[in-house]
Amino acid sequence: MDVQVQMIDNLLARYKCNANETVCFKLVTSEKDVFDKGRQFHPAFSHQFFGDSETIFGYCGLEVQLYYHAGTLLTYLGLTYESNINGKVADGIEADPVVQIIGEQFPGGFLTNKDEFIAKLPEQSSFVPMGELIHSYQRMGKDYKIYSCDTMTPRFKDYHTRLQTFILWFIDAASYIDIDDERWHFYLLFEKSKEAGDAQYSIVGYMSVYHYYAYPDKMRPRVSQMLILPPFQKCGHGAELLRTADEQYITNPQVLDITVEDPSEDFVRLRDYVDCLACSKLDCFSPDKLRAGFTDSMAEEARKARKISKLQCRRVYEILRLKVTDRSNTAEYRDYRLDIKKRLNMPYQKQKSDLDKLQKVLSTEEMSAAMSLQSRHERLQQLDQTYLEVEEGYMKTLERLAAA
Repeated sequence: MDVQVQMIDNLLARYKCNANETVCFKLVTSEKDVFDKGRQFHPAFSHQFFGDSETIFGYCGLEVQLYYHAGTLLTYLGLTYESNINGKVADGIEADPVVQIIGEQFPGGFLTNKDEFIAKLPEQSSFVPMGELIHSYQRMGKDYKIYSCDTMTPRFKDYHTRLQTFILWFIDAASYIDIDDERWHFYLLFEKSKEAGDAQYSIVGYMSVYHYYAYPDKMRPRVSQMLILPPFQKCGHGAELLRTADEQYITNPQVLDITVEDPSEDFVRLRDYVDCLACSKLDCFSPDKLRAGFTDSMAEEARKARKISKLQCRRVYEILRLKVTDRSNTAEYRDYRLDIKKRLNMPYQKQKSDLDKLQKVLSTEEMSAAMSLQSRHERLQQLDQTYLEVEEGYMKTLERLAAA
């Protein structure tokens, strides 16, 4: 019996696939592109479709094909496989209904017949981006365009329905937004090329921003989602998109400051780079003022010039101060470390202050239950480790600044 169970377990294991490896995306404009393996890329996440294990069950040699027309985002969803488990082990054990699972979160619809998808590609070539063209630039000999849209922009709502399907695969824990809320604003980035003399547009990425009200008559834009698709990553497009959006808000007198909703580590680093590059040109971030320490006037000047919040200004200050700090100078480097550690230690100091207040009103038993502070030695060890991690992140930003 044990041998039989083991055989069944081994058989079941053969029919488990890593979803992140078997789901294949392509941005295409022609039949040739559909069959070009070099255009393929894979998701970063698939747990929103296939659970925490990110596993598809029931197939051998599976390939899930998610192909989009690069401009219109007309979508094809299909799969190929060598065999499936249906009926091979026992009644009731069936392969995951992959197309159904994915399709439930594709409100814009999709085609499941590849020949039909290919037949429709030529008519997609007339696509032009919607919205207002606000910035153009070149990168490695190619032209790129950034467009500004809102919920009232003609053709945009339907386009966004298809565009947002990428985020579930490429932004951890992302969710769809309420496109009917008029406070949403969007920035779309396209690559523009020429095919047989005609302009062809391919989506590169986009960013969504929510316009929060700030009392009494201001606005506080909050970046919600930003995505540069994998074929275009590591080329500076994210920085160009963020910088372009920033400039739109910086010149708007109604904007108080620009914030970010639950940023990923990659976005934090991108934002640090863009803000440090801009703020390094301000007088308040001159080397002498940086060495003198962070001040409220520094935060105010950065807010007025770049619409940067005080919290983000502090990060910019710490990165730029590290840039002008001579780490071979023992005293200078020590002063820098102490300045950062003082900021890192503030939550601990607040916790200690709160417990000191509680001690005056709680009994010994109640106080013992409330105590959760580390020993001084443990706290210093943790503080040193946290500082090293912060400095390591700052150094990566400085390396990118040096290459700019």
